[in-house]
Amino acid sequence: MRLSKYFLPTLKENPADAQIVSHRLMLRAGMIRQAASGIYSWLPMGFKVLRKLENIVHEEQIRAGHNPMLMPTLQSADLWRESGRYDDYGKEMLRITDRHGRDMLYGPTNEELITDIFRDSVQSHKDLPLTLYHIQWKFRDEVRPRFGVMRGREFFMKDGYNFDVDKPSAMHAYNRHLVSYLRTYERMGLKAIPMRADSGPIGGDDTHEFLVLADTGESEVFYDKNILDLHLGDREIDYDDWDQCAGIMKEWTTPYARTDETHDEAKFNEIPEDRRMSSRGIEVGQIFYFGTKYSDAMNAKVVNSENKEVPVHMGSHGIGVSRLIGAIIEASHDDNGIIWPEAVTPFGVGIVNLKQGDEGTDGACEALYKSATVLGLDPLYDDRNERAGAKFASMDLIGLPWRITVGPRGLKNGVVELTNRKSGESEEMTAELALEKLTKIYAGS
Repeated sequence: MRLSKYFLPTLKENPADAQIVSHRLMLRAGMIRQAASGIYSWLPMGFKVLRKLENIVHEEQIRAGHNPMLMPTLQSADLWRESGRYDDYGKEMLRITDRHGRDMLYGPTNEELITDIFRDSVQSHKDLPLTLYHIQWKFRDEVRPRFGVMRGREFFMKDGYNFDVDKPSAMHAYNRHLVSYLRTYERMGLKAIPMRADSGPIGGDDTHEFLVLADTGESEVFYDKNILDLHLGDREIDYDDWDQCAGIMKEWTTPYARTDETHDEAKFNEIPEDRRMSSRGIEVGQIFYFGTKYSDAMNAKVVNSENKEVPVHMGSHGIGVSRLIGAIIEASHDDNGIIWPEAVTPFGVGIVNLKQGDEGTDGACEALYKSATVLGLDPLYDDRNERAGAKFASMDLIGLPWRITVGPRGLKNGVVELTNRKSGESEEMTAELALEKLTKIYAGS
């Protein structure tokens, strides 16, 4: 993409109503624009990052053996009355009456609808285990939407639902989801800590939230410092191996880590003092096991191996995909702008032409741009007729991990300048070596 042809309406000043870093930077970097309170249009760069995160979520869900699908945003109120949640959910649910007088709602979650699909299609334990998921826009009518995409009313979310014949099988699904989420966040360059949490309106006794540490987090969190040293890395995972998944669950949940809602001061004080940490955290996902809560209420049953009809055991699992963008920016930025991890950056490298209109620099940038495109580096070429300072400021604001600067002086010596956004370090090398280095970096990201 050439910046002269890209819709990137950046802002020089911080918007007055943006209270946290991610909201300010997403507006300034031209990623989003507010359409109504808590509702945003996703502009090209924001939409591109959103799609990258969505693809990572899809890949890790499918790797774990889960089935992608898509459910509608509007649901029948009758299903929610059947489960008993229609009147209990509260004013966050947007209730609608269609032209025929039927009560509808804009779905904040999909437990009822997926249970209805399941009970109409599955009757035997031989069709289990089964996990269905989708990534879809949701709506919750927050009383005070704020912090941009971190607490909006409309949001893009992955929600998945497992169906199992008994509790042990369902708890394996719970463990499997925890492992798949750990992989998902690591791929995005995030350290997300699973913490014992409260189930809220979803219900159930077993639930963990995944929180990214950030000063602007809405939750106070308490944790054992040792948990920060845990990583899955390149570990091979067999998602059908109950013992392996349970082992990873134990590894990540044995160190103390809880939100303020479930914090136990006595247990926390059993940890050595130098490892007791408290911070703020941003919730980016949650997993639940709620047993037969919905299958009992909605008569979702299967015939088990003993030829008895039993209610299925269920759980649900969510990742706030749009919210993740805010969390990444909160965790990775500086005074000049965003710093994208390589795995989720909207463009792999920014190319800056220091002397637009000069035959030498124009030709070198064109060749570099074409080569980077062929190599799959997805370059953004700043070909605008702007001064160098403005071009550097734009690149810092939008936060691409790498920048190649091309100027007349360097070309005389046969070199370009490769700059790392995070460290600020630059080095001169030939254009070919710069592209070779970036190719290796992105091959491992």
